[in-house]
Amino acid sequence: MKRILVVEDEPSIVTLIKFNLEQAGFFVLTAEDGNTGLQLAVDEKPDLIVLDIMLPGMDGIEICKALRQEKNMTPIVMLTARDDELDKVLGLELGADDYLTKPFSPRELIARIKAVLRRTKQDDKPEIENRMTIGELTIDTEKYEVALRGKPLELTPKEFELLIFLANHQGKVLSRDQLLNGVWDFEYDGDTRIVDVHVSHLREKIEDDTKQPKYIKTIRGFGYKMEGP
Repeated sequence: MKRILVVEDEPSIVTLIKFNLEQAGFFVLTAEDGNTGLQLAVDEKPDLIVLDIMLPGMDGIEICKALRQEKNMTPIVMLTARDDELDKVLGLELGADDYLTKPFSPRELIARIKAVLRRTKQDDKPEIENRMTIGELTIDTEKYEVALRGKPLELTPKEFELLIFLANHQGKVLSRDQLLNGVWDFEYDGDTRIVDVHVSHLREKIEDDTKQPKYIKTIRGFGYKMEGP
């Protein structure tokens, strides 16, 4: 039975989510403040976390950041009462796997949870090389490490996943929709700007000159292509 941690401070929402998740066959843990939620995430090792952004104590963004900095890759579905573009971009950039804005239907939440669990199940992932070298970039997919000319780079989880996806399709032109579906595996309100944000941040870390990138090339009017210099 999959274990879901729900970190939410509104009792009525906790009750609604807990009831529906249990009906769907999940075991549910709950926390009503950020500090307790983070502790449970570390101690109980749930299969997925449903994480509200606005929380007493640590907020959801801080919890997500703290977990990812410790290489805790537990899937996270974030919730917020605000339909705020900045919140969405920031939450996903820090490593959240999906995002729902309140109010939402329990059916939609369960569908998203199941989709994220399918996507992150290790046994379902295609076989890929553990180590790849592209130009002066070295990518270790097993250790989640990237180095440029031997110097380790600090990438967010989503930046790393984006880099791997591009590297596995080296030389192929990928549209923004293909990248969105391949890396995030859901439609981000029909808005592909999240892809451009992550490509921009990734370029800042792997390119010597972001205006004339060697690795991630922009294909005007379509998308991006990764190739060796």
